[in-house]
Amino acid sequence: MLEKIEDFLNYLSLEKGSPQNTLIAYQNDLTQLARFLNEQDSFEVKSWDEVDKDMIIAYILHLKEREYAASTVARKVAATKSFFHFLVAEELIGDDPTATLDSPKVKKQLPKAISVEEIELLLAEPAKGSTPKALRDKAMLELLYATGMRATELVELGLYDINLPSNSVRVIGKGDKERIIPIHSRAVQAIETYLRKGRVQFLKDTEEKALFLNPRGEQLTRQGLWLIIKDYVERAGLDPGITPHTLRHSFATHMLESGEATLVDVQQFLGHANISTTQIYTRVTSKHKRLVYDKAHPRAK
Repeated sequence: MLEKIEDFLNYLSLEKGSPQNTLIAYQNDLTQLARFLNEQDSFEVKSWDEVDKDMIIAYILHLKEREYAASTVARKVAATKSFFHFLVAEELIGDDPTATLDSPKVKKQLPKAISVEEIELLLAEPAKGSTPKALRDKAMLELLYATGMRATELVELGLYDINLPSNSVRVIGKGDKERIIPIHSRAVQAIETYLRKGRVQFLKDTEEKALFLNPRGEQLTRQGLWLIIKDYVERAGLDPGITPHTLRHSFATHMLESGEATLVDVQQFLGHANISTTQIYTRVTSKHKRLVYDKAHPRAK
């Protein structure tokens, strides 16, 4: 059974070009499914064509009994459905046991944004220093909040993705889709200072094209960025749950609240394929406005 999982992963990698983190997640989810089926005495499953809908439902109930988060169960079910669809398409099994299986509904959580005041406290932390690291960190945080780009997109920026004369940055997002995002003057100044006084101190190889480097002169990693922000969050005395993605949510929320951008603008800045994904931020801003009103008018609740 594990051999068919490997065939599926190879298909995703070679024909679909799925990223490594997706392949790892599918491998973990499907291996867990195979292990569950093999461990059930009542099933006696030896191959995938013996699996039926009742077995899949039993697996889902097993996940729920183990108190997996609804989003995790939904992801594992999605992996299972994709896998069986592949097996049918490749004529490795006759019927798809997940064909009439409903995907678990996941309550969509509102993105978590922090206030403008909290953003300013966070951005002020690296500005307290003048070391190459401090200059780099200030440029990164300013750029994250100025553009709403993802953490992966930030660390993968190259020198030539930044266009300081036009106050813009070129971002390669999901599906290798390119978008141009304008940058405000404060972020531009932070990047200029980092390039002039910070990056040159990290640079070990003149052929290195990554914009943000670590002290070894290598491209900063996503994990490295996460740890950097975690450190500044702690220094600023902010909610320890703040992550790089919080800055993305805050950018979108604040742009809409201030009227600096339309929903379509924010969709393009964030790189959302569908505007329905972006529309959740209108709920965030409405909720924030209600909280502000309730605080100012407690008797109106």
